[in-house]
Amino acid sequence: MSQPPARRGRPKAMFPAEAPGTIQALDRALEVIDLLSQREGMTLTEIAVALDQSVATMHRVLATLEAREFVELAPERQDWHIGPGAFRAGSAFLRRTNVAERARPEMRALMTECGETSNLGVDWKGQVLFLSQVECHEIIRAFFPPGTVASKHASGIGKALLSQYPPLRLATYLASAPFERFTARSLTSASELAADLAKARAAGYAVDDEERTPGMRCVAAAILNVHGEAIAGISVSGPSQRLSDDRIAGIGHMVSAAAGRIGKQLGAGQG
Repeated sequence: MSQPPARRGRPKAMFPAEAPGTIQALDRALEVIDLLSQREGMTLTEIAVALDQSVATMHRVLATLEAREFVELAPERQDWHIGPGAFRAGSAFLRRTNVAERARPEMRALMTECGETSNLGVDWKGQVLFLSQVECHEIIRAFFPPGTVASKHASGIGKALLSQYPPLRLATYLASAPFERFTARSLTSASELAADLAKARAAGYAVDDEERTPGMRCVAAAILNVHGEAIAGISVSGPSQRLSDDRIAGIGHMVSAAAGRIGKQLGAGQG
């Protein structure tokens, strides 16, 4: 019996057999890990459909990953989730720098003082990668789970980091940034963003004013290292009705002060 044709809809370049230096089976396994990291749980069939692979192939991949504890099966629902092995591997990324550990107490203090969610992110491949979050207790709140990525031009942390770029690096970014429009408030030109970054530089904090998500604001500041380089950003985010105009400056100063204290622990100002 001949095999049914492969389902269409998947980019051919995703697993190019002829790509030099790559291992197709490993690439598929990493795709499964990446997919499950973004979902609350998926069945074998759902994974196969999402990645346009056969159920048999995905079963072998999952069995291999399960043996290494990178994924695990929930027996009651028969769906697959990220496992402790993936957590251990991901934690090694955080151990590359102690900024996440140093920032955690300040993030908890910010959440308590402001009553809103606090976040930590770093510059990663032209985007913001969120490393940590301390959620507030409100029913409606911001949510950026670790591993989430966001565009820098429409992110409080992203703009805080950009505001600390040296002139040449910033000019390079502004010349090539995609400036995707997410909401009516998104900054979609180099001149708009440059003007906004100048304000952030002068104030000591940056503001995402519903530029990524309607009804949500974010106030952020950059964390500097011993060389005066921005290595991360810390923020407070929440609904615009709670992060009202009259609170922005006060929260901005608290976030900036927290970033300064974290930076000091990392040697900022001592170089």
